[in-house]
Amino acid sequence: MYGYDQTASAGHHSGGHGQHAPHGSHAQQAQQAQHAQHGQYVPHQPHGQHGQHGQHGQHQAPPDPSGYGQQQPLYPEPSPPSLGEGVRAFATGTMSPEDFQGIFHNSRVYCPRGDTPGFLALHSTQQPVIPMFSTLKELRAYAGKESRYFVITGAEVLDLLPSGYGFVLDIEGDHRVVFDAKAVTEMVDFAMHRMYG
Repeated sequence: MYGYDQTASAGHHSGGHGQHAPHGSHAQQAQQAQHAQHGQYVPHQPHGQHGQHGQHGQHQAPPDPSGYGQQQPLYPEPSPPSLGEGVRAFATGTMSPEDFQGIFHNSRVYCPRGDTPGFLALHSTQQPVIPMFSTLKELRAYAGKESRYFVITGAEVLDLLPSGYGFVLDIEGDHRVVFDAKAVTEMVDFAMHRMYG
C-alpha cells in the first residue's frame, strides 16, 4: 500500500503506472488542484500519514507491552554508592562530607547489641564512641560470627544517638571513619537543614 489507497483514489493519482511524482513537482501540484476541485484537498503529509481520518496508509505504533506508553531509558540511572563505598571514599578524601551524609542518612547501619536494648559504647577512647558497621561482614569481623546486632538507618542513628557520644564506622576495616560528638551535632544540624530548610 505504501501510504495511499491504490483502489479508492487510483483515478486521482498522476504519474502513470503507480510511480510517485517527486515532491514539489508539477504533477503533485496538479493532483492537489484536482482534489481541491472535488472538495477533497488534503495538504501534503509525509508518507504513511495521508488522510486525517485514519482510513488508509496510517502507521500505528505496535502496542506497548508494558501498558504504560513510555519508553524505557536506554541507560538506567546509576545506583547510589553503598555505605561501605561511601566510607572508603570519605576516608580517602574523594567524597565531600555532604555527599557522604546523604548516603549515610539513607543506608542501613549494623550495630552490635548487648543483653539490654540500646547501643554498645566504647569508653576506652578519648570520648565515648559507638561502633557501627556498613555491612554485616564488617560487624562479624569485629564482634564474631555469633554476635547479636540490630539494623537501623543512618537517619535513625542521628535521631537516637545519646548526647555527648560519637560513633565510629567500620572500626576494624581498612578505612575507618570516626565522628566525635561535635561532628555528630553538625551532622544532625545538616540533616535538619536539608529536610526543613
